Amino acid sequence: MREIQFRQALGEAMSEEMRRDEKVFLMGEEVAEYNGAYKVSQGMLDEFGAKRVIDTPIAELGFAGLGVGAAMNGLRPIIEFMTFNFSLVAIDQIINSAAKIKSMSGGQIDAPIVFRGPTGNAGQLSSQHSQNFENWYANTPGLKVIVPSNPYDAKGLLKSSIRDENPVIFMESELMYGDKGAVPEEEYLIPIGEAKITRDGADATLVSFGKMMKVVESAADELAKEGINVEVIDLRTVRPIDYATVVESVKKTNRLVIVEEAWPLASISAELSHHIQRNAFDYLDAPIHRVNSKDVPLPYAPTLIEEIIPNVKRTIDAVKTVCYK
Repeated sequence: MREIQFRQALGEAMSEEMRRDEKVFLMGEEVAEYNGAYKVSQGMLDEFGAKRVIDTPIAELGFAGLGVGAAMNGLRPIIEFMTFNFSLVAIDQIINSAAKIKSMSGGQIDAPIVFRGPTGNAGQLSSQHSQNFENWYANTPGLKVIVPSNPYDAKGLLKSSIRDENPVIFMESELMYGDKGAVPEEEYLIPIGEAKITRDGADATLVSFGKMMKVVESAADELAKEGINVEVIDLRTVRPIDYATVVESVKKTNRLVIVEEAWPLASISAELSHHIQRNAFDYLDAPIHRVNSKDVPLPYAPTLIEEIIPNVKRTIDAVKTVCYK
């Protein structure tokens, strides 16, 4: 094992898959000459050349459409959005073309494409650059949606995504690109759709994904000091959701708190809450509690950002509520 940054894990995943399969290529704004807006594609232009690492104009609708067409014709594109906020310009290509073509063609046409880039709050970027759309895309049949929380998962899941025959939405965080974590020297894959229990506990189940796992883990540490031992689950994939792992944990702990950066209405936490009350209701000793961002556009002021997005205190309070502490 070796310690590498989140951005390096992503770059290694793409490079390894491009060496393995000449049909894989990367396309997006500043991915080539500039080595990526966040240096994820550092050195890839030098190794693979301008035909496989392609700089595009600021035209998400255009290059997303090119990628979808290429995927339908047998290539395996990786389309990088500088932020998933900009993917809204290309959402027709993603949902009406990539996600639906297999169904609309009666299974004759696949679209093996990965759309990747950062999601959610990244500091003082204000409302138009700080949104979470993983629940939007997870609402769409035909897509798979992945939100990793550490370099190990990011590399293994991205490699699996590039090999998948379906379109995959792969969401990262600008605030995590510099995070370090242990990654094996040897090749590995992580199956899409499997959650991971990162901490065993018996008093409550605490579920999250992506960069909110940092909040959850910090909250779990503080709760342990007070004698409250939570079981922590990283969903990793939000379509498909690994419901079974969460159900089994709730059967053990009898309490559930879900932490998610997205707004509360029609969120992943709402869907998971519904599923648990349908399939583990008799095991619940307290109502399910959700910790989401407040239902407002994210402002610029850092004091307001801290108040609006999920944090350690709100998570601790939620766990204590379901534990009647």
